[in-house]
Amino acid sequence: MTSVVSIVGGHGKIALRLARVLSSSGSHKVHSIIRSQDHAQDIKATAANPVVMSLEDDPAAKFTEFFEQTKTNVVVFSAGAGGKGGPERTKKVDYEGAVKIFDAIEGVTGEKPRLILVSAVDNRDLSIVPDHYTAKDVEASKSVHEGALKNYYHWKYEADKDLVKRTAFQWTILRPGFLLDDAGLGTAHIGKSNLDATQIARDDVATALAVLVDRPDAAGLSLDMTSGKTPIAEGIDTAVKNRVDAWVG
Repeated sequence: MTSVVSIVGGHGKIALRLARVLSSSGSHKVHSIIRSQDHAQDIKATAANPVVMSLEDDPAAKFTEFFEQTKTNVVVFSAGAGGKGGPERTKKVDYEGAVKIFDAIEGVTGEKPRLILVSAVDNRDLSIVPDHYTAKDVEASKSVHEGALKNYYHWKYEADKDLVKRTAFQWTILRPGFLLDDAGLGTAHIGKSNLDATQIARDDVATALAVLVDRPDAAGLSLDMTSGKTPIAEGIDTAVKNRVDAWVG
């Protein structure tokens, strides 16, 4: 049975990789939502269907209508300002845009799509230290959250915090580490991560997302993804079966 997947932020580096993986599987129909017609050819090259809608300007109702018309089963939110446009645009895309999609899914009549949200490792309430963190992890975390990514982490956390309270639809949060354009290894650490080896290839993140598209039993989990030696599908399977949750709210 073919499932319908709609990728929000479809022209991003991870999203393009994901569209290609899903489209090539033969068991998914993929819609990639983009903000500009200029990006349509890149989407077509992945064999996905380009859909022009503005995460910043279009209302949630327009996304709801699209999800209903296409009978979308899974929404992947992989949008991000990427540091462009300053703090205001980061808030607009990474937080307000995410919440808009949450609202849009809630607005779907009947069975609602499942959501997979791409977030970031160590995205948390800084007043709570995860039990598995070492003193070195705490210092590394402080450096990240107080550095150049401070605004990014703040709004990503606010979006995650909003999502984990939602009960009207199923969701999973994937929290990759520092993203690389290196060729994927097909392996990773999935579950709860320390901060000493957080790099991960975008190829591998796309592979993990493709696996999660077909894992409704991952609903309700926040999963870290960092460098590791376990095959990705196996790592996700183990984390899901053990109900490993990296969320610290």
